[in-house]
Amino acid sequence: MREFKRTDRVADQLQKELAVLIQREVKDPRLGMVTVSGVEVSRDLGYADVHVTILGEDTPERIKENLKVLKQAAGFLRGQVARRIKLRHVPELRFHYDESVVRGQRLSSLIQEAVASDRSLQGDEGEDAGTEDESGSDSGRD
Repeated sequence: MREFKRTDRVADQLQKELAVLIQREVKDPRLGMVTVSGVEVSRDLGYADVHVTILGEDTPERIKENLKVLKQAAGFLRGQVARRIKLRHVPELRFHYDESVVRGQRLSSLIQEAVASDRSLQGDEGEDAGTEDESGSDSGRD
């Protein structure tokens, strides 16, 4: 069995090309800082689901507006991809918002809060234990 499937190679190439094209060629002022986080290509190469993240703008209205702009530019982007990649049939592009980055940031902040809370609790316990030792208790020695 081959290590990499053709659809995976096409998806990787599409991701690279679309990332460059969206940044340089799409001139719509409504479009924010869009990053192509992944591309999944159907088995028959008919469709490509393009997952994007929008940096700094995670309100539902802005996400919807950016996806609308990308959907309108899909035909243009598909034509540009066809010029750059040698394929008999360039997949139809479908854009989706990728929440994984936002979710990852939220989880990371929750972990940092938990660690900070744990450290402050350990610091309080450590101070209590330190005052008991100084006060002359034998702190469990036999």
